[in-house]
Amino acid sequence: QVQLVESGGGLVQAGGSLKLTCTASTIFTIRDMGWYRQAPGKQRELVAAITRGGSTNYGDSVKGRFTISRDNAKNTVYLQMNSLKPEDTAVYYCHICSTTGGYWGQGTQVTVSS
Repeated sequence: QVQLVESGGGLVQAGGSLKLTCTASTIFTIRDMGWYRQAPGKQRELVAAITRGGSTNYGDSVKGRFTISRDNAKNTVYLQMNSLKPEDTAVYYCHICSTTGGYWGQGTQVTVSS
């Protein structure tokens, strides 16, 4: 059973920063890691993803403001979020692809006030 533990969400003013962390408990190799978000009434969307080798991919709305990184030894992925906007308000979900399949975290709320 793979468990993902997320942390770092919260309430922040527009222009502020937050850092999300997600750690996976698994003995199997993790390939891709990423963050998705879902705002009320909207579909879940990709925020950022990173391969095991470090190649990254970002959603258009966060390019230049968010940075994804990972520590393979710790099975941990990070999302540094800068210059936050009210439209970044959503539940953020961690996702991993391992050799045994894909797994989601429980989600962490990020709220950006104007």
